[in-house]
Amino acid sequence: MNPSKNPARSLPLAGIRVVEFTHMVMGPTCGMVLGDLGAEVIKVEPLGGDSTRKLLGSGAGFYPLFNRNKKSLALDLQSEQGRAVVGKLIATADIVSENFKSSTMQKLGLDYATLSQLHPRLIYVSHKGFLPGPYDHRTALDEVVQMMGGLAYMTGRPGDPLRAGSSVNDIMGGMFGAIGAMAALMQRQQTGLGQEVESALYENNVFLVAQHMMQFAITGKAADPMPQKISPWGIYDVFSVKDKEQIFLAVVSDTQWAIFCQAFGFADLQADPRLSSNNLRVLARHWLIPLLRERLADTPASELAALFEANGLPFAPITDPQHLFEDPHLNATGGLAPMTLPDGRETRVPLLPLKLDGERLGLRLDPPRLDEHGTELLLSLGYSVKEVTDMRREGILLAEPEAPLPEKSPGGESVSESPA
Repeated sequence: MNPSKNPARSLPLAGIRVVEFTHMVMGPTCGMVLGDLGAEVIKVEPLGGDSTRKLLGSGAGFYPLFNRNKKSLALDLQSEQGRAVVGKLIATADIVSENFKSSTMQKLGLDYATLSQLHPRLIYVSHKGFLPGPYDHRTALDEVVQMMGGLAYMTGRPGDPLRAGSSVNDIMGGMFGAIGAMAALMQRQQTGLGQEVESALYENNVFLVAQHMMQFAITGKAADPMPQKISPWGIYDVFSVKDKEQIFLAVVSDTQWAIFCQAFGFADLQADPRLSSNNLRVLARHWLIPLLRERLADTPASELAALFEANGLPFAPITDPQHLFEDPHLNATGGLAPMTLPDGRETRVPLLPLKLDGERLGLRLDPPRLDEHGTELLLSLGYSVKEVTDMRREGILLAEPEAPLPEKSPGGESVSESPA
């Protein structure tokens, strides 16, 4: 048995059932975190499936990453019978999680006000663009709140706002939804009552740039965008070196400065009184950094990395995401878990960046095929095989649960593996 899919391990949220009505990234991230921590997460999808399953380009990885450790049930929520199925399912749940418009959930009778009357112990996690207030009628996306919340300004060059290179607000917003859900579970142990948890993209983004807000509060000076900021460290830069390779090098303390100068034979710089403290080196960056670029330009990046590592100095190669599949640290520490994609291909996926009791939190379930667990779930709710069959025939449930693709493609060639 693959150890990353060992169901025997006792996890913190084992026995907690989550029913989620989510799509894209924010809501699914919340369910992924709860699922990784041991909760049973049931993803309720429309008959056509979560649209994220079909995204191309930079969205192609959304579904498999954020929907692992979940079960899939596809049904027609516009039908009375479909809503009745969901009602029975929610009656068994500890947590409901959603990231649709409030009006959508209200029309379906799946809003917090309605469900809390029926199930006072229910915890309801709502993921939105904005917390209630003047902006809450707006449609938000990660990029929208990055622009209006200062993050794009801080990331790009002056006059050229640039979104961060990941769905940072969607992912963190989902994480905060999960944190709120776990806090509500703890409080329910004391009060016996559930509550609504609200998480939002915009407020998450403001939290991300709060350090720059507080910089202004302390100094009275507006923060410069990151590419133009005054670094708090004398050496904290990307250097272009031999064969046009790049490497990030940092020297952030007076002790590190002495070690750096000795390791590279820069006795003249170590003796220069203009460079005797970190703050002085910051003030000297306008001539110090060009001088170091010149001195290091003909050194291979691998040699610089070896010297920095041997002397305990901070450094980093400039790595693109696809090469992380081969990262020796991730592979040696179990940071990448084997995963079967819904189309049957094998890959690996990064796990939550934490350990509990010395172990990473692995996969118990691959990202599900559409309605993969529908029959199993309905039978567990007390429906008969005939009732399930009838609902499939009537279009309330998916006519036939999605099956994995064959190992051979229609052209007869083996389905190619991912970069893993």
